[in-house]
Amino acid sequence: MSAASAIVAILMAVMGIAAIVRPAAIWAPFGVSPTTPASRSEVRAVYGGYGLAIAALLVYAEHVSIDVRAGILVAVAVSFFGMAAGRLISACVEPRTLLGTSGFFLLVELGLGGLLLP
Repeated sequence: MSAASAIVAILMAVMGIAAIVRPAAIWAPFGVSPTTPASRSEVRAVYGGYGLAIAALLVYAEHVSIDVRAGILVAVAVSFFGMAAGRLISACVEPRTLLGTSGFFLLVELGLGGLLLP
């Protein structure tokens, strides 16, 4: 496994596990608290499930042909770029959002996506 893929897989696994075990920790940096079972379930599903699935997919990518691996890496990179694009679109509506945590995660998403491009 390349160092870049390993870094992204580990970070996504950590996020996934954290979201499943402590869903409030995922939304806390954004000033949101999942106070209902449905909201905690949503955090576990979207952040937990997504993080673990991406980590597993990156591990799987090491056991397939080079073409399939390249496709997986591009698809995962595009998912990060999609999140970053959503933040940029949101900043057009609410410009101050990039001054805090959202701006930090914009850079993280761009960086992780860039790490994975072949």
